[in-house]
Amino acid sequence: MLASKEKETTKDIGFTHDDFAALLDQYDYNFSPGDIVPGTVFSLEPRGALIDIGAKTAAYIPLQEMSINRVDDPVEVLQQNETREFFILTDENEDGQLTLSIRRIEYMRAWERVRQLQTEDATVRSDVFATNRGGALVRIEGLRGFIPGSHISTRQSKEDLLGQYLPLKFLEVDEERNRLVLSHRRALVERKMNGLEVGEVVTGSVRGIKPYGAFIDIGGVSGLLHISEISHDHIDTPHSVFNVNDELKVMIIDLDADRGRISLSTKQIEPEPGDMLKNREVVFEKAEEMAEKYRQKLLAEAEGKNEEQFEPPPALPTEEEIPSASE
Repeated sequence: MLASKEKETTKDIGFTHDDFAALLDQYDYNFSPGDIVPGTVFSLEPRGALIDIGAKTAAYIPLQEMSINRVDDPVEVLQQNETREFFILTDENEDGQLTLSIRRIEYMRAWERVRQLQTEDATVRSDVFATNRGGALVRIEGLRGFIPGSHISTRQSKEDLLGQYLPLKFLEVDEERNRLVLSHRRALVERKMNGLEVGEVVTGSVRGIKPYGAFIDIGGVSGLLHISEISHDHIDTPHSVFNVNDELKVMIIDLDADRGRISLSTKQIEPEPGDMLKNREVVFEKAEEMAEKYRQKLLAEAEGKNEEQFEPPPALPTEEEIPSASE
């Protein structure tokens, strides 16, 4: 009787090899594309590597998925028995093997980093590795960035920029559209602005003339002398007043760091209306004197606004002045 019960118990708890394999399948990890999992380098191969991530079959990472940068040999990135994170790129193939990526992890984290840098309004630096008709190409955190030609602040040709290390500010960071746009001009203007003040007189040279005004080079950065700020007298075109390479004194009337713009004026330092057209030398001679008057005017306007802002509220009416509800 006892022997029979022992036999029955053994029969209840026993299971075959197939039962054991089925149990393992039940508790096997589920891997999906987009997951980030730890893995150990199992074998390095000429064009890739086998990685143990706990799946039934070793996963594979091809050479082109090993880094956001160019890799010619797996040993540049991976070492035998090294453990690190991998991104699951595709579902299992017909052999049950998953494809992995390190490049995708680096790509996601690079975009996260440049978004943070943009939020901080940070200045970054990078060397130019290529140019085209539209501008220049750089790499920021491993991502390819573009500097439009209008935001390259140099007299050199774009071809001469190759290999140059430039300070840059972010203009656009858009991961969905894969657009990373930067400005060399804004970085230089911001750095120059740190030593400039509204109302200051600076010396510059005419770098370019457009129908709407003249661009003035002041110490390596460009400011706009708008046609409306050249003189109190009417001007048909800036070409009638300036030539390229003319040297002149101008006064700073606005500094816009966010847009990387410096606005200039000679109109505000004219001793008499029209002097820029009749006798510009007297304008330059008395530039500091006129600029001081301009600064005093700005100061007076600012003080007037402050007085208005902090004007005391009207006195409350006395008890006798308050009409009764019946009146």
